[in-house]
Amino acid sequence: MSRISKRVVLTSLVGAAAVGGIAVAGIASATAPSGPTVDNASARFVAPSGGTEGAFTFATDVADDSGIKNLKVLAWPDDTGLKPKAKEMEHVDDATCKRVDDEKSTCTYTLRVTEQEAAGIERGDWTVSVLLTTRDGEKKFVPEAATVTLDF
Repeated sequence: MSRISKRVVLTSLVGAAAVGGIAVAGIASATAPSGPTVDNASARFVAPSGGTEGAFTFATDVADDSGIKNLKVLAWPDDTGLKPKAKEMEHVDDATCKRVDDEKSTCTYTLRVTEQEAAGIERGDWTVSVLLTTRDGEKKFVPEAATVTLDF
């Protein structure tokens, strides 16, 4: 093989290695989490009846590469215009989160409701806001994580 041929082959191999390295880095960065996530959120209300309690239930999947510290949940009637802010969410109820793996958890929040309590609950559309806090202190506020209609 001539000296020029060896140089062309060597340059081609270096170029191929560089392109391969860029492709691998691109794949790695594409799969790395971009921060905390709140997915698949849902809310449900079952009215109390016949002496049995009802319940408001909220569930969601959350994830972060550092893990989940807690999830705060607040449900509020839409026509009140409440619209909570992230800072206000730090003082509301916690959901119960069960770890799925190092990054993911499934969180649920249940509030039992008696017939007497239900009598004072405003009917109509309600919104659920959540504040997710990760183990490394990052926060994700979702002002409208789910909605539910109370029409009992």
